[in-house]
Amino acid sequence: MQSQALAAGFELSGNAQAGELTLFTPLGTTAAALSWTSNAAIMRSNGDVRHFDSLTALIRSAVGTEVPVAALFAWFHGENMTAAGWNADLTQYASGRITARRLQPAPVAELTLLLEK
Repeated sequence: MQSQALAAGFELSGNAQAGELTLFTPLGTTAAALSWTSNAAIMRSNGDVRHFDSLTALIRSAVGTEVPVAALFAWFHGENMTAAGWNADLTQYASGRITARRLQPAPVAELTLLLEK
C-alpha cells in the first residue's frame, strides 16, 4: 500500500457524542464540514451531502482511516487517554503540538496536530 499524507487546517467543536469538524485546504477554503450526533453523521463537501451510519464511518471516509474520536477530544485537553492500537505523545502539548501514532491494525497511521490556543 502506498503512503498517504493529508495536511489540513481544522476547527473542532463539541465532543465525541455531538460535534462539528470543519477541514480546510492549505489555501484556506473549506474542504469538508462534518457534523454528528448520537443518531446522525453527515459530511458536506463540494455541494454534496453524505450520510453515514456512524461517526466512525464518517471519519474513515473523511480522512482515510479510523481515528479514536473520544481519545482525540481528551488529547486536545491534554489528557493522555488510551485508545486501542494508538500511542499519543503529549510531551509538547504546552507548545501546542500533539502526535498520535497507530501501529495496529495496519497500515500505520500518524496524526500530528498543531493547536492554536
